Amino acid sequence: MLDLTYPPIILAAKTGFRLLGQRITMTGTEHVPREGGVLLACNHIGYVDFVYGGLAANPSGRLIRFMAKREIFDHPLGGPLMRSLHHIEVDRGEGLASFRTAVDFLQQGEAVGIFPEATISRSMDLKEFKTGAVRIAAEAGVPIVPVILWGTQRMMTKDHPRDFSRGKTISLTVGEPMHPDGSDPVGQTAQLRERMSSMLDGAIAAYPADEQPPGSWWVPARHGGSAPTPDEAARLDVEEKRARAAKRAAKRAQG
Repeated sequence: MLDLTYPPIILAAKTGFRLLGQRITMTGTEHVPREGGVLLACNHIGYVDFVYGGLAANPSGRLIRFMAKREIFDHPLGGPLMRSLHHIEVDRGEGLASFRTAVDFLQQGEAVGIFPEATISRSMDLKEFKTGAVRIAAEAGVPIVPVILWGTQRMMTKDHPRDFSRGKTISLTVGEPMHPDGSDPVGQTAQLRERMSSMLDGAIAAYPADEQPPGSWWVPARHGGSAPTPDEAARLDVEEKRARAAKRAAKRAQG
């Protein structure tokens, strides 16, 4: 693929990281193969996860084509940018097209990024995973490489004001590849989630204690933080969906 936009975007992002005085720690990046199709499965805790998730493949010289919701592509500025980076549009009402595009990209030797949780986790813990990651990797015949992000939620996430103050630590943990064969998508998805949950626990434990005091809103409740429990987060997700549906209905009625 011809990538005219991606290199300057990466340069701009890295410049931004330096200006923000961020300490970015990365472990396990050697697990991302330098060539051939690979699906990177990332947890989802903030709106800037796309930016930082791409760093996982940077040491291997890879550019990640993220699967992202259609609404981003509908944006007058975001849409053209996403297409220029060859990201993959996902229509949640009709997922077959994005599934096929992802498989095609992977079979062409591309690195594709996916968020198995589909939406941002308010609990900062892992939500239930969709089976799409396992099914896509199995269909394309490529490995899944799990990636855990931590610290990105402190900048921009649901229900909290943006905070781009200096000096934050951002960690990326890359795990060993999995090789799903598609024989048991549900079971293999559970294995992926279990592995990523263990990686998340490790990332939280290794995070600088002075940046993560007890009761921090960005830390899962089971780790002593004040983020909503998974049940509370699920309730908030339902309320958000209802509010959006009501807003769309009101807009249609006015039109």
